[in-house]
Order: sequence, then C-alpha cells, then structure tokens
Amino acid sequence: MNIKDHIRGIPDFPKPGILFYDISTLLAHADAWSVAMGRLANDVRKFQPDILAGVESRGFLVAAPLALKLGCGFVMLRKKGKLPGKTIRHEYALEYGTDTIEIQEDAIEKGQRVVILDDLLATGGTMCAGVELLRKIGAEVTGAAAIIELNFLPGRKRLTDMGVPCSTLVSYDD
Repeated sequence: MNIKDHIRGIPDFPKPGILFYDISTLLAHADAWSVAMGRLANDVRKFQPDILAGVESRGFLVAAPLALKLGCGFVMLRKKGKLPGKTIRHEYALEYGTDTIEIQEDAIEKGQRVVILDDLLATGGTMCAGVELLRKIGAEVTGAAAIIELNFLPGRKRLTDMGVPCSTLVSYDD
C-alpha cells in the first residue's frame, strides 16, 4: 500500500505558497492507518524505546497508538501552560520569535530510552527542541520518527547533527 495515496495536499495553508500535507485522510482510512502504524512500529522498534514522546498536537496521534502497539509508555511534549503539575520547559527559536515546550517533571526516569515522534518533519525546530528538553531531564533520546518528511528542508540533518537517527514513512521533494 502506498501511504502517500492517503495523504492529501492542501495548497495555500496555513498561508499562501505553503502546501500542507494533511494526515486527516490517512487517519480516516482504517486500513491505511493500520499499515502506517505497522510500518512505523517496525522502524521505531529498532531504536529500542522504553517510552515514546509525542510533540503537540499531531505527534500525539502518532505516538500514543504506536506506544500501545510497541508495549511502551507515552508522554506528551506540550506548549507552555498546557500540562498540570510541575513541568520542565525549553524555549527555542522560531523564524520570528520564540516558542516554549514543556514536559511534566516526573514523566521520564533518568536514563530511559526515548523516541520522539511527530506527524511531519520539516525544519526540525520543534523536534530538536524536544530532544533538548528530553535530554535536559535525563532521557537518552535514541531516535526520532515521523510519518512525513519534507526532504527540501533541513530537519533530518539537524537531528542527525544532534546524534539522533531519524525514520520517516514517506517523503516529498517539493
């Protein structure tokens, strides 16, 4: 099955000139979603995770069912102020300004092997910030994964420069 057949491109979203790759159509197709999760499970298993970390918010849709499939835990990396209890935060640079992601202080035990997941890997900014946050709390980040990769952007290189191998199911060159 070609997973790309179940991902739709939406032109000019969220702004003119951007082609948005939408996984909603993949999620809505039970067989395609099952195949995607099976393939991702095979890839992520190689990283030997104890726990999966999903990046807000579409990363939750990928990481939570995958954690269940792999028999490991799941934690959320969320925007500032969205998690209850004590949190650890990491501020990172955007094209214009900054953003912050957080994790609950006790979500991961020091030394746990973690794989970070999102639906799409583009510039790698948020995933790299997630890696830094996870390392800050003592996690061993063994890999990163996404359904979609935009090859024309530097996400993979940024992750591998941090020593984090990356796996994706489909890629686009434009």
